[in-house]
Amino acid sequence: MGKVIPGYGFTLGLTLFYLSLILFLPLAAFAFFSGGMGWEKFILKATEWRIVHGYIVSFLCALAAALVNALFGLILAWVLVRYQFPGKRLMDGLIDLPFALPTAVAGIALTTLYAENGWLGQFFYSVGIPTAFSPVGITIALIFVGIPFVTRSVQPVLKDLDPQIEEAADTLGATKWLTFRRIILPELTAPLLTGFALAFARGIGEYGSVVFIAGNMPFETEIAPLLIMTQLEQFDYQAAAAIAIVMLAISFLTLLGINGYQRYRAVKMGV
Repeated sequence: MGKVIPGYGFTLGLTLFYLSLILFLPLAAFAFFSGGMGWEKFILKATEWRIVHGYIVSFLCALAAALVNALFGLILAWVLVRYQFPGKRLMDGLIDLPFALPTAVAGIALTTLYAENGWLGQFFYSVGIPTAFSPVGITIALIFVGIPFVTRSVQPVLKDLDPQIEEAADTLGATKWLTFRRIILPELTAPLLTGFALAFARGIGEYGSVVFIAGNMPFETEIAPLLIMTQLEQFDYQAAAAIAIVMLAISFLTLLGINGYQRYRAVKMGV
């Protein structure tokens, strides 16, 4: 292989060094800081009810936000690819705003909007739905930061779909819904799952945009990343590493399951 591709050895070594620096070294740090605790203390620290509740809030809100983003990210991608309208380029550019906007700024802005007397929050509170300082507010913040992942994953695949296939289906008498369900949606399943996984992973570890709107009330709106920061501020590095390892393990298993399903679909479809 090295003879076929010039620079193979150098680029492979550089890649491994880069991965070691940004991936393996932080993971090794987790193992180092938690290694001195022992299994009993590790389990005790990682399974305190306050911390377990933080896991539940983080993962459920991230899951809910990723599901919402999967639906509306697909709709956004569809509108941007299939229709022409004034302001389309502006809308396309605004999709990436959560990437460029500092998360703390996003958190403050969302808290202001969705507070009880905020421009949008007043309508939710009027029907009995508390937004700011509640799991609903956390989910809204995660929807905001996660929507670009789904839209940008689906958009190029949708753009490359051959319109002649849809025209053929229409000629054969298929309805619009049947064409979408049997022809278009199977092609979009893989990028949709990729976008969902990326949005879910971002939501699990999101801190800056969530910490303001969450309110950080123990056993109610505390998220796991906040608990890690709390342990670090108390110089309890072992407890922080224990929480991080549990989150890492659950995230890894979740992403592994999604990637495994994508692989299964690819094999089943003969790709």
